[in-house]
Amino acid sequence: MAYDAVILAGGAARRLGGVDKPGLSVGGRSLLEIVAAAVPDAGRLIVVGPERRVPRALYVLEEPRGGGPVPALRAGLAEVRAPWVALLAGDMPLLRPAHVAALQSAASGELAASGESAASGGLAASGRGPASGAVLVDDGGREQWLAGVWRADVLREALRGYEGRSLRGLLGPLAPVRAALPGRPWFDCDTMDDLEEAHMNVLSEWTALVCAELGIDPARVDRDLILDLTKEVAHGVARPAAPLTAYLLGLAQGAGTAPEDAVARLTALAGSWNEAGGEKLTGE
Repeated sequence: MAYDAVILAGGAARRLGGVDKPGLSVGGRSLLEIVAAAVPDAGRLIVVGPERRVPRALYVLEEPRGGGPVPALRAGLAEVRAPWVALLAGDMPLLRPAHVAALQSAASGELAASGESAASGGLAASGRGPASGAVLVDDGGREQWLAGVWRADVLREALRGYEGRSLRGLLGPLAPVRAALPGRPWFDCDTMDDLEEAHMNVLSEWTALVCAELGIDPARVDRDLILDLTKEVAHGVARPAAPLTAYLLGLAQGAGTAPEDAVARLTALAGSWNEAGGEKLTGE
């Protein structure tokens, strides 16, 4: 499928204190960079919003500025040249290329998400022709209008003469395929709690990757317990002591010399470090 991508990356982010939300970092990349990485084969990468450091992006601004998603879509669509367009929000840290590919398949008629397949998070063969588009639905079955793939000509026709401000009012009547996909690709960051959840997801992905690389069963890793330990050591002793302590604990576990309550004992040592002046660890 030949397609361009339009990423809406403006907005005031009022619930985040007015910060540059698409520019916030998760796992070493900005939210906008993560979304852009989900459309690596897009012919054109069109970002509606202020310029940021994203390779190959074409930046445009809506009129009027701050007018909402409909004017932003209109501005981005004016730069689309491909027959299909991925319409995405600039703050979805869990979106991956596989999700966009599944939306493309659903929209093109190769696959469709409906009924039991959608409820189970999967896609089923439909055998019908291309639809107007396909959108992600969240765990509650609600359409996420800034997470979809559309026929560009259908969007242009829908925008012609549309005077409303709602994306739902614009896109809902087009009856897109509804796609429920695993991995919560629709998840966006509207609050600080959302941002913290995105950071924790990165931590989960990294933990799984490291376990696979080292041949460790992830079920044996109590991530939260280790994080609590390193936090206590960082605050009670010194920040560099936190990763060192985790490494030493790993060595002891691997050698079979760590006591069953090793984490609890190390946490207690860190908590009493300042009170004891280091005597418990140095023996002085």
